[in-house]
Amino acid sequence: MRKSLFLISAAVSAMLVGSVSAETKAEKSIEYRQGVYTVIGWNFGTMAAMVKGEVPYDKEAFAKRAANVATMAPMVLEGFGPGTDKGAPTKAKPEIWTKMDDFKSKLAKMNEEATKLAAISKTGSFDEIKKQFGATGASCRACHDDYKAK
Repeated sequence: MRKSLFLISAAVSAMLVGSVSAETKAEKSIEYRQGVYTVIGWNFGTMAAMVKGEVPYDKEAFAKRAANVATMAPMVLEGFGPGTDKGAPTKAKPEIWTKMDDFKSKLAKMNEEATKLAAISKTGSFDEIKKQFGATGASCRACHDDYKAK
């Protein structure tokens, strides 16, 4: 009898947890993608300050930041699953989910440019790095222009 009550209780708990998980999955995915974007933005901002001459250029620090962005960039798409167009406050435009192929294409371009930036930041001249930084920033902007609410 005790074992039966335990099993029934466990089954009910699992159903409730599953229900709660389904309700919070979109919220957690949105939090995840916002966290990834925060890390990218943090690192990109430091590189931008170096490129603009607002802080002294430090090749090692720049390379580290570029590697961080290249690592994080492929993680963005994970936060844009079905149903994540709502569930928490977000600046993501609804067009993401109706134009997902274009969105994925732009994310792939960002990943490609971020990977190039990480590679060139290790060996390239500052002029080459600035040029690739510009290309990487443009790939980010292309997505923001179409898919991020102001």
